Formats: sequence, C-alpha cells, structure tokens
Amino acid sequence: MKRILILFLFFSTLINAQKVEILHPISKQKELTEEELKFWVHKDPLVDTIPGVSLDRAYKELLVQKKGKEVIVAVLDTKLDIHHEDIKDRIWTNDDEIPDNGIDDDNNGYVDDIHGWDFLSNTTGDYLKYQNLETVRIVRRFEDAFKDKTLEDVLPEQREEYEIYRKARNLYIQTVKEENAFIAYAKQWIPKYEVARTYLKTIFPKEDYTVATLDSVLTNVVNDTIVKKHAELLKTAITYDITPKYFKETIQQTEISLKTTYNIQFDEREIIGDDPDDFTNNQYGSAKVDGDVPFEHSTSVSGTLAATRNNSLGGKGFSDYIKIMPVVMVSYGDEHDKDVALAIRYAVDNGAKVINMSWGKDFSLYQDWVQEAIQYAAQKDVVIVKGAGNDARSIDIENYFPTDLKEGKEIVDNFIVVGASSYSVDQQLITSFSNYGKKNVDIFAPGEKVFTTEANQKYEFSRGTSIATPIVSGVAALLRSYYPELSAKQVKEILLESGVAYNVKIAIGDEEDSKKMVPFSELSKTGKIVNAYNALLMAEQIVKGKE
Repeated sequence: MKRILILFLFFSTLINAQKVEILHPISKQKELTEEELKFWVHKDPLVDTIPGVSLDRAYKELLVQKKGKEVIVAVLDTKLDIHHEDIKDRIWTNDDEIPDNGIDDDNNGYVDDIHGWDFLSNTTGDYLKYQNLETVRIVRRFEDAFKDKTLEDVLPEQREEYEIYRKARNLYIQTVKEENAFIAYAKQWIPKYEVARTYLKTIFPKEDYTVATLDSVLTNVVNDTIVKKHAELLKTAITYDITPKYFKETIQQTEISLKTTYNIQFDEREIIGDDPDDFTNNQYGSAKVDGDVPFEHSTSVSGTLAATRNNSLGGKGFSDYIKIMPVVMVSYGDEHDKDVALAIRYAVDNGAKVINMSWGKDFSLYQDWVQEAIQYAAQKDVVIVKGAGNDARSIDIENYFPTDLKEGKEIVDNFIVVGASSYSVDQQLITSFSNYGKKNVDIFAPGEKVFTTEANQKYEFSRGTSIATPIVSGVAALLRSYYPELSAKQVKEILLESGVAYNVKIAIGDEEDSKKMVPFSELSKTGKIVNAYNALLMAEQIVKGKE
C-alpha cells in the first residue's frame, strides 16, 4: 500500500474556522505500515501525511481536557451483533422499558424494545433473511396492467408508472441473466482452477504461488500455451483473492437469491404479516435486534462508528459517548419504503440525534412516506447521514434513494449524502466503486480498507460508502456530544464547510480506455473529505461567537 507525502501549501481561517487545502502531492511515496493501514482513517493529512479525518489529532489537541454528553446514534441496518466485545458497551438501552414483561411500559408503541426494534421479524422469533429487490416489486405490481403493452397503449395518466415499470423490468431481466451467467461461469472455473494447480505443481512442488513467481513463469513460457493458460488463471485468482471456496459459497448464495430476492413469486412479508403497501398497518416487528443474517452489515457499520476506544481490542470508534440504537429494516435485497419511514420515526421518537443509513436503492415505490419521515427528523432536529452508493456512477443523473430532493430541490437541511475516498492522494482518491455527484453528493469520507468489527468477536477490513457513512455520522456525533447547543442544520453546515479539499484529478469511468480525468472538486457539492479536527475547531468558534 502506498502513502503519498503531502506538501502543505495553504492554511487559512474562513468563516470562523480552519480550512485546509492540499494543493500538490509530492511524488515521493512510502509504504504504509500495518499499523498505519489499520487506523489510517483516523490520521491527519498534515501531521501524518495520510488523508484520514484527523480524529487522533482532534483527541490529542482539542478534546483532551473536555467532557462530552451521551449521544444516541440510530443505525438503521441489518441485525447487529450486540454482544461483540468491542460494541457491547456502546449499545443503547431504553431505560423506560422493563425487559421481557410483554408490556409497552413507555407507551411508545413497541413492546419490550430494550435495545431497539426489528421491523423484519415477528414475535415468535422468526425474521426475514431475504427480501425482493425493488425492481421485482415494481414488476409484480404492474405486470398485469402493462405486460406486452407499448407507451401508446396506456392512458396518459398511466404513462409515468408505465415508464418506471419498463425500466424496472428491463433491469430485472438483465440482473437475473447476469446472476445465472455468474453461476455458470463459476461452476466452470472451479475445475479449471484445480487442473491449473495440479499442472503447475511440477514447477511449484510446494504450491507456493505468488503474482511475482507466476509473472516469471509467464515471461519464460511464451510459447507454451498450456502452462501460460494455467499460470494466468492462478495469477488472476491470487490478484483478486478468488478461491474455489469463495465461488462455491457465492454460487450457493446466488442460487438462494434467485429463489427469493429475484423471485416475483416469493412472499417476502409472510413472516412479518403486514401489508407493505399500507402505511397505516404499522404494528409489526419485534424487539430482537440481534441474530444470524446472510451478511453482518450492521456490525461492520457500528464498529466503524463506535467501537470502544480504549479497551485494547481490535477496533476504535469515534467516541465512547456514542450509544448505538439498532433499528433493523435491511436484509438481503432492497429495503421497503414503509420500513424505512417507520424506522426513521422510531429513531427520532426514541432520542436519536444522528441517524446512520448505509444503504440505498435505484427505485422507490413510496418515496413520499420516506421523505415525510425525513422531514419529521428535520423538525425534531435530527441529523441523517446516508451513503451515496457503490455503482461508480453519477447520482446527479439518476437518483439513488432515499433522497431529500423533490422536483429537483432539497426539502430539508439535515440530510447528508456521503461518497467513499481512499488513502491514495492521486487519481484514485475516490474509490473505484463510489458514486459521486456535484449536486447530490455532499462530501466524501474514507471507505477503503477500513478496519472494523465483524460478527462473532472478529475484525476485518471493510469497504464501501456503507463504511464511509458511519465515519461522517461519527464526526456528527462528536459535534452533538461536545457542542449539544448546535442544531442539526449547523452540524451539517460545519461538516461540509470544514472538510479538507484536495487539488487532484480523479479517473472516472467504467472501462480503462474510457476513463476521463475530473477535478475532485467537481465530484461533490463541497469537493472535500470530512475532517473531525477542523469540524471541532469550527464548532468551538461558532459556539463561542454566540456567547
């Protein structure tokens, strides 16, 4: 891994705060140590010459003599391993509820919600592991009305729905085709891999293959097409960390998805028992927020946000004043708008000051329900932080839901959309997968090789705008902890204004031969990466200015 040393050329005060702009990266590079890679996210671009969020510097220089207040951050996500050694002390407890007595003691509408609520389960202990994609729901809803029809065949007032249906149906057909093609490819690849290993064992008796040794073989066997073919296959496998075990597990997961997530006939709400098209039918779910799900998304997100800082364990979050409120409404597939809206309202009504939403989708059947909940959060002074998505595309062109846009205008001032940055201050400063948008992405945060918690007392490196989002939520929680007098609107303004700008160009595009270079400043509203140190400085000066 590379570290690029940065030359600090510009440092000034703007709007009562410190603004840092990195103008020119020096060409000298240095390998990141293992420890630097593990906690690069918390490093400072000036002090450490690593493009992190300056959390370590903030604690060392700004917070050492200060005490904060407890802040509840709702993590709207999958089920959470609330017993993880590095998370268990950070879990929110509803002190107004008596555990396991079957009574809604605090009259909030949710029985025995000691640590949060699961909107994807029932009271008998069953919970939804798989749900449909929104494209599947749209096809199922409109298939009878629009199948085999053209635009001219439908009434004028139906044309908007028809266009959504056709777009969703085309994407659905394409996705199912791609999933089946993957299964076929993987099933062919596994025996080819085994043949390659066996064949090359004559060259590598210990089977100690590396990219370097395989490159050496490829250089020396130009005319031996059989050896070359096997060496190239193994090199690809090592480069992308592909193994027969990985493919076998992924084949199994994909086959399950085709029977559930991509299946129009799958009854995704049978376990829950509600009507997802009726917002008034809202008494469902259970208080059990932990459990075994196909992917432990929430555990990685929550560890990034608030893993206990000083317990000498693997992770390190943003503050030990953070209490995580798990609100389950995501499983394998796309979240229901009804669940999203109710989850936001639950978080707001039960004291969350920041809501983390590390997920999203390309279609939305009931976006009005979600936007009304977002507006409700704004009215109650709650910050919402949401991931920009991982499709390497501009979400200025096509929305990525949920969104705070209505007819092209923002309807609230508490909603922050986050893209993912990396540790390379060059054309790869934005990760290869992150969505972007000058209008619809607010700011970037580290989302590549982030060391965080995994279920069952494990730790891992994770990536995605899903991981960048809790980093921004963590900085927002710091502000709300140490400067509770700041409004949600002010917190958003501070986060966006106090970020660090990098004067580099980014390679944008799907294919190598079609990539174009775009200034980092053009890929989000701010053209910045969030910075905890600067945000706390700005908050301090704003609060002092009011005194």
